[in-house]
Amino acid sequence: MVTVEQQHNAWLARSFGRTDYLPLSDADLAALAAAGDYVDKYPGTHLFKEGDESTAAYVVRRGKVELYRSRQSGSRVVHRLGEGAVMGDIAMFQNRPYLSSAKAITPVNALRLDRDKLIPVLLEHPRLAMRWLIAGLNQLEATQRRVIRLMHRTVKEQVAELLLDEADPYGEVQLSQASLATLLGASRQSVNEALSDLRDGGFVETGYRLIRVLDRAGVAAVSGREDY
Repeated sequence: MVTVEQQHNAWLARSFGRTDYLPLSDADLAALAAAGDYVDKYPGTHLFKEGDESTAAYVVRRGKVELYRSRQSGSRVVHRLGEGAVMGDIAMFQNRPYLSSAKAITPVNALRLDRDKLIPVLLEHPRLAMRWLIAGLNQLEATQRRVIRLMHRTVKEQVAELLLDEADPYGEVQLSQASLATLLGASRQSVNEALSDLRDGGFVETGYRLIRVLDRAGVAAVSGREDY
């Protein structure tokens, strides 16, 4: 019978970087698990806040997290992360305050890795250190691919692309139009016009802080994605 600890270790082995090389030993996994604790967060609660001392990094096991930064005009969403994402590690390794706040937008379960425990583990376990590096590079590469896909495209195409990326299995996108505009670096008016076009075409429906994708294939055609 598989124990809870074995289930946790199996998840850790899958979550850090590419799994097709540098297999992690039981000792690696045990050391990493011992460096942290699992935490649960309800929607609207924070894993960490902008400006706080970066005492830990987090790996999302389940749920979605919104990263945002505070401004005089209000908060601005900068990213949304899901299962397997690593957060807070850059600030933690640099021993600087967190650059943004991380708020649960669905029920979240995450592994909180304490800096004072994690750094000695990475120094003693080179495979873990390499896998951690690869995990960070994978996230950076995914961000770069997204930026490249959005370059030289109309706002309508960009909105369609983002809706596909953010929609849950039921087609719901828990983002306000203002948040969409911030994530795309576009004006709110242009995003509203794009959503109106998509709504008029029967591809989506909109509500308060909610957009529902009704026709994924149609939205994919608008975005120009060929892999959908």
